[in-house]
Amino acid sequence: MNTTVRAPAPSRLVVGISGASGVVYGARVLDALRELGVESHLVVTRAALLTLSQETDLTPDELTAKADVVHRLNDVGATISSGSFRTLGMIVAPCSVRTMSEIATGVTSTLLTRAADVTLKERRLLVLMVRETPLHLGHLRTMTALAEMGAVIAPPLPAFYARPDSLEQMVDQSVGRALDVFGLDWSAVRRWEGLKGGSEA
Repeated sequence: MNTTVRAPAPSRLVVGISGASGVVYGARVLDALRELGVESHLVVTRAALLTLSQETDLTPDELTAKADVVHRLNDVGATISSGSFRTLGMIVAPCSVRTMSEIATGVTSTLLTRAADVTLKERRLLVLMVRETPLHLGHLRTMTALAEMGAVIAPPLPAFYARPDSLEQMVDQSVGRALDVFGLDWSAVRRWEGLKGGSEA
């Protein structure tokens, strides 16, 4: 009788940052993982670096310095391109429609989408913070296909019950709720504590 016990996955997460608006989500994911003691493996698209220069004051070097390990976008031989490299899963924050579509088809052209494909085939958690609106039928069908494959579609939407005082708090709430999917409890998240003043029966 085989009594082999599978060890839990190492505390490491793959982080992809693609070219949609909202590169700050990826930056804050990296900050959160560092606070939580989770090893981060980062891959960034060229479009994301363009967005970085338009939406933040961060330089590419400052962004990558937030990660424990940085992988080149065209490095198809990187550790995260193989299912034998064990992780908790992967988050793409933000996730552009192009990136989402590549992952859905399995026809991957970069290390980011290859790593996401690996995550799905290994039945690990893949969280896509899809950043697009409005959505046409093709977008919705692609999201449905991804959900059927096991991906979690987690658009970064504001949680007004948290009473955010700033844009930063709104970003952190979305990031923290996405990390909840991996069982990672980030202190920046404001949890629902029930209706104030009770409710009628």
